[in-house]
Amino acid sequence: MKRYRHGLVLGKFYPPHAGHHHLVRTARDRCERLTVLVCAASVESIPLVERVAWMREVHPDVRVVGAVDDIPVDVTDPAVWDAHMAVFRAAVPGRVDAVFTSESYGDELARRFGGADSVCVDPDRTVFPVSGTAVRKDPVGCWDFLEPPVRAALARRVVVLGAESTGTTTLATALAAHYRARGGVWARTGCVPEYGREFSERKLAALRAERPGAAWSDVTFDSDDFPLIARRQTEREDAAARIGSPLLVCDTDAFATTIWHERYMAGRSSAEVAEIAARGRGDLWLLTDHRDVPFEDDGLRDGEQLRPWMTARFAAQLARTGRRFLTLTGPHEGRLATAVAAVDAVLAEGWGFADPLPERR
Repeated sequence: MKRYRHGLVLGKFYPPHAGHHHLVRTARDRCERLTVLVCAASVESIPLVERVAWMREVHPDVRVVGAVDDIPVDVTDPAVWDAHMAVFRAAVPGRVDAVFTSESYGDELARRFGGADSVCVDPDRTVFPVSGTAVRKDPVGCWDFLEPPVRAALARRVVVLGAESTGTTTLATALAAHYRARGGVWARTGCVPEYGREFSERKLAALRAERPGAAWSDVTFDSDDFPLIARRQTEREDAAARIGSPLLVCDTDAFATTIWHERYMAGRSSAEVAEIAARGRGDLWLLTDHRDVPFEDDGLRDGEQLRPWMTARFAAQLARTGRRFLTLTGPHEGRLATAVAAVDAVLAEGWGFADPLPERR
């Protein structure tokens, strides 16, 4: 089998899927050097920089570059070809010995790259029966053809948050279990636990190591604790999204940490925590009302009298920051049913990929 000094794979990768990765790996195995050129049009809804980052993560042993290509697609028009080639050549200026594609235009593309060899890889998509069009139309049905960074970006994230002892963990756990019970790809639906509770448990344990018999009321927090909590929460959420289903349930998030900072820091806000929260992802926030839920002291709670204030504060800040949220009231069974209906509505909206530039023939 012929080997090449420098090979090229070119595509939109909108988004990248198993077929794309098979093409890249096939080309890599036959080339001393391989360049992957990611071309994105401005009308498309996944930014070029994100696609480039995904491809670099999945293929760390190849060179991945990106280019914006807003030229209409018409493989029958030489002038259009010339315009595209100007974009391609600006991104890949050196000699190309082989062009690897799964498309019918591969021969012409190779010819225009100085007479490079055209290598066609699985044009009938028999190895991986998937396409970018199929993924954009039905991400759930194509979920197993996606790599972890793409799953993390596409997973719908639902956050359950609320004041102390309002059933947030109970609801988050039940919500995730409901979707896992649907089976198939949904069986991997994850529930990210609250890192702040783990952090609090360690704080209390450390204090008791110094002062046996110390109670939760003896524990103090510093403002610097909360950015750490927000970062760890976000990191765990992102890690879970990479391996889960199209839905991820989160028991609190970095946004909720902004309110917990106010609760423990005498009403003061944290710009650092707010910045972490602003970078986070979320599609729906479910606020558990304190009413109809008796307060239970589990050894890490002392804020029964603050629950009305926290519920109101969560609602106000969710609204102020433009987050989509729903307040859940009543008994647990009713809250879960309402939550499921709200999540189903989010999933039914789809992912809203913008159409790529139309192809003229």
